Amino acid sequence: MKNILAIDTCTEVCSVSLYTQGKIISRFVKDVAKSSSLVLPLCDEVFTQAGVSVADLEAIVYTQGPGAFTGVRVCVSVVQGISLAHAIPTMGFSTLEVVGFGASQKYQTDKIAVALDARMSEVYWGVYEQGVLTEERLAKPNEVDVLSGDFIGVGAGWGAYQDTLVERTGVENFVADFYPKSENLITLYINKKSSASDELPLPIYLRNNVAKKSLK
Repeated sequence: MKNILAIDTCTEVCSVSLYTQGKIISRFVKDVAKSSSLVLPLCDEVFTQAGVSVADLEAIVYTQGPGAFTGVRVCVSVVQGISLAHAIPTMGFSTLEVVGFGASQKYQTDKIAVALDARMSEVYWGVYEQGVLTEERLAKPNEVDVLSGDFIGVGAGWGAYQDTLVERTGVENFVADFYPKSENLITLYINKKSSASDELPLPIYLRNNVAKKSLK
């Protein structure tokens, strides 16, 4: 592996990481209005710190959603622009997988229930188990999977719909203040047996009406 850029702007945080010479340089921004607009300056910061240019990149990895509509579009658009301009292959990961993987590493468990706040009394729901995202969908809080106390819940959905999710899932421990981080994208990419692709980066919305409008 040479130089890999990772970008995430799909939730209320923005993070950028650069893998170079076996090390990861990262920037993470939270609680800043329109944080996704900072993604290009953050890219410049990690490039400058590492002494690396865009032309030196082997791949770009990114979160492709689901998440905040504007954040998902910004992330995918930035990746499209950089990759097309410099002929750099890309690989996208579900936001739910990135959150689930990060939580499994931090809390040393293979049972993670991810709930991101999708607004409109819904959550982006994912079950990350045994190192695999086995469930990914948009759901009402009272319609998610019935799990057990062995799971740990993560994501802003647990804060927004705490009582309903706990009652429905049987999950007793959760961390609402848990977000995707770009350094986990790099680890996921390195762990993948497949390589980056030259195909156009595309978003994942899960909400059909939003996805249809975005394609017009």
